[in-house]
Amino acid sequence: MKTKAPVSKNERLDVTIADLTYQGMGVAKVDDFPLFIENALPGEEITIQVTKVQSHYGFARAISWQTESADRVKDVDKTYRQTGIAPLQHLAYPAQLAFKQHQIKELFSKAHQDVDVAETLGMANPTQYRNKAQVPVRMIKGQLETGFYRQHSHELIPLTDFYIQDPAIDDAIVKVRDLLRQFEIPAYNEISDKGVIRNIMVRRGYYSHEMMIVLISRQQKLPSQDQLVDQIHKALPEVTSIVLNVNAKKTNVIMGNVTRTLYGKPTIEDTLMGLTFAISARSFYQVNPQQTEKLYQMAIDKAGLTGTETVIDAYCGIGTISLALAKHAKQVYGVDIVPEAIEDAKVNAQKNHLTNVDFFVDKAEDQMIQWQASGIKPDVVVVDPPRKGLAETLIASTAKMGPKKVVYVSCNPATLVRDVARFQELGYEIDGPIQPVDQFPQTPHVESVTVLVKK
Repeated sequence: MKTKAPVSKNERLDVTIADLTYQGMGVAKVDDFPLFIENALPGEEITIQVTKVQSHYGFARAISWQTESADRVKDVDKTYRQTGIAPLQHLAYPAQLAFKQHQIKELFSKAHQDVDVAETLGMANPTQYRNKAQVPVRMIKGQLETGFYRQHSHELIPLTDFYIQDPAIDDAIVKVRDLLRQFEIPAYNEISDKGVIRNIMVRRGYYSHEMMIVLISRQQKLPSQDQLVDQIHKALPEVTSIVLNVNAKKTNVIMGNVTRTLYGKPTIEDTLMGLTFAISARSFYQVNPQQTEKLYQMAIDKAGLTGTETVIDAYCGIGTISLALAKHAKQVYGVDIVPEAIEDAKVNAQKNHLTNVDFFVDKAEDQMIQWQASGIKPDVVVVDPPRKGLAETLIASTAKMGPKKVVYVSCNPATLVRDVARFQELGYEIDGPIQPVDQFPQTPHVESVTVLVKK
């Protein structure tokens, strides 16, 4: 028998916020029925209006506050919440760090695992940290605008200050926007499938200050292309690379497969952990280099390398972790599914004069099976998977190879908990506290490093 929800749409209620969800929304319970409320913090007493009711939960909006949390930040720009750029900006930074630590602890505890989770490693300045921007471009009232979409919609909110991005990148986006307007190059319209510019991407080296501008276009050649490129590099002296990426498909995927260099070189360089990396338009490179150094240093320290070990780095990308490990290991093997990333990784190995590392293009889980079959015996396996976590076959082949340690760099605590349980079934156990690192301040995302050792 279906039980009726204890609340109905448009009903007004007085509630106390009990907790935050992993997306940073406040949770209030009415007869054990959870309501999710944006911009609400634990401990706050609020009058809410119910906006949506499902069978097991509902959504509501805050109307007025009777009491406010001591952790509430007052001067916030609601645009950053509406666009999802900074959904936690209303929560004081020390409380954000505690929330991220609690998030990991809570997920393990729901899985009946009592684990030790260290305090989250934060930043001195938890704003202006992103070294890469991908912003949509749209025509609004006949004028080309750059900004960000309102959450769950395709309505563009024009923005010039993105709050969590390097200010030099914000400035570059405005200058490129103004030049596109000057040359009357129209923005892409996804409904009519007409227009030219879909997105602007900017990357800037945190240490090198080299800048790359990527214009993502529906056409193979831009109107007034040569003049535009000339003016961009005059307006932005840091620019060492201007790239055209062509995406002619009717899709919400940002980049297409064709990339052409219009000015300078196809990559910019930056340093990380004292190593030099070439970064191309399509390569994955961590967006918060200051925290990435802490994260990777933590992974290397926990791997406990002495120079005699064989190490596998699954999901190696352009080789950031692999090359940092190679300085401390005898031999490193890296694998990634993106061919361009592996090309970059090989170039980066040469750049850094590291010859004890080999890179392969494949799905990590398939390559692990091949390595296992060919008798490779790693001492340490490092995994840094995407949000969906590890494939079961990868966990199985890792366990069969029997490394003494698995160092798991995670960007999603939910899949981390699931994967740790699978490793435990195959004879591994958590060693020491899990270390959260705040790679994405002002958002609910949290990275962490977990060490698993063979029993």
